Amino acid sequence: MVIVGAGFGGLTCARALKRAAVDVLLVDANNYHLFTPLLYQVASSLLDPSQIAQPVRALIRPLPNCDFMLARATGADFERRVLVTDHGEVPYDYLVLAAGSESNYFGNASVQEYAIGLKALPEGLALRNWVLSQFESAQYVADEPARRQLLTFAVVGGGPTGVEYAGALQELIHLVLRKDYRNLDLGQSRVVLLEGAAAILGAFDPGLRAAAVRSLRGKGVEVWFDALVKTVDDDGVELEDGRRLAAGTVVWTAGVKASALGGAMELPAGRGGRVAVDGFMNPAGLANVFVIGDLAAYEQDGQPLPMLIPVAMQEAKHAASVIRALVEGAIPRDFRYSDPGIMATIGRNSAVAQLGAVKLSGFPGWVMWLAVHLINVVSLRAKLFVLADPADRAGAQPPALGAAAGVRGACSRGASTTSRDFRKLRVTTLATSSTAPTTSRPRRGAPWPTGGGSEKIRNRASG
Repeated sequence: MVIVGAGFGGLTCARALKRAAVDVLLVDANNYHLFTPLLYQVASSLLDPSQIAQPVRALIRPLPNCDFMLARATGADFERRVLVTDHGEVPYDYLVLAAGSESNYFGNASVQEYAIGLKALPEGLALRNWVLSQFESAQYVADEPARRQLLTFAVVGGGPTGVEYAGALQELIHLVLRKDYRNLDLGQSRVVLLEGAAAILGAFDPGLRAAAVRSLRGKGVEVWFDALVKTVDDDGVELEDGRRLAAGTVVWTAGVKASALGGAMELPAGRGGRVAVDGFMNPAGLANVFVIGDLAAYEQDGQPLPMLIPVAMQEAKHAASVIRALVEGAIPRDFRYSDPGIMATIGRNSAVAQLGAVKLSGFPGWVMWLAVHLINVVSLRAKLFVLADPADRAGAQPPALGAAAGVRGACSRGASTTSRDFRKLRVTTLATSSTAPTTSRPRRGAPWPTGGGSEKIRNRASG
């Protein structure tokens, strides 16, 4: 069987099939798995990229029936049961599509050209470098209005990503950068969160939304409501109601849509490009094809499930259980999602957490957020650095880490990679793509981004 996508859904499905009587091939255009909930911390210089990007080959090392192929899926022939990639055709008996999502600019060409997205690792790295370059440039600008514009950062979208990045950026400026740029009056800097609705964090309890606004404003973040973006240009943002914000940086976190892979495969797509599936995660008429995660549109109790990591992981486990049942001749059951809750952090020592009937904000919410993320990180590292079976530890030769980038892991026969070895790797080891970037001009820190704001970043970097 073939799984397209090495995100949370794809990896969870592969792990759930570890002891099934199937051979699994995991296909992805990148050779790393990205822990997307912490991407905003890379963009705000709080984390090194290697702390949230893990080599796919290392992650699947404990799975004896799983292999990895660095390739970009471009289509499929469902009658011949063949996946089409940029490295040729791949036959399958069962196909799982877990291609995830991408930034949604809602057809606004100016936003796509001038705003910077925060969805992929290259975008996070480019945004980090761009923000620092704004402070470097501001040191040499004598005109005060121009300097204020350079130091004004507009974050569009009041969902968890926008809220978390706005809080982290404000703390980066006033807790760290003020020590490095002593000649700059950072009192002139502004972080403005623009939300098109009347409230941020729409999926949260109203009390938690209000607590999040108080926390953001307490940190100095400006929060604008009913702020629908009309256009974005080099000078800032113009809103539908006529308001204008002069800003040197516009970060777009206002929405996502399903991966274009569903459309490329001519699967019937609904709102946001998501493919409707039944209780077995099958699109209509394709019993051996499964669509999970952000690409799938599954309705439960009359409402579509949100595009969240827990949804993707639970759908992945269910798709794996259906495949096992088909292989073993059993009868599969329909999918039922169990909501584990949602959380969002707002800088240091403040977060909002909604876990069933439990609703926490401020420091208690932050403690809950920290505990959950520590559990996730420990679990991920345990799966990465410890081979599951004693037989594997005794005789397996682990594959090279980042082999496509020419970097070999520090593993000897009979020993798994240590965390110290892994920390030596940098994102250049992990950011290998199946296709060459559109622009190969060298630049410190990251490959050229190809998403939103890439033209703006290239223009500034080229002077």
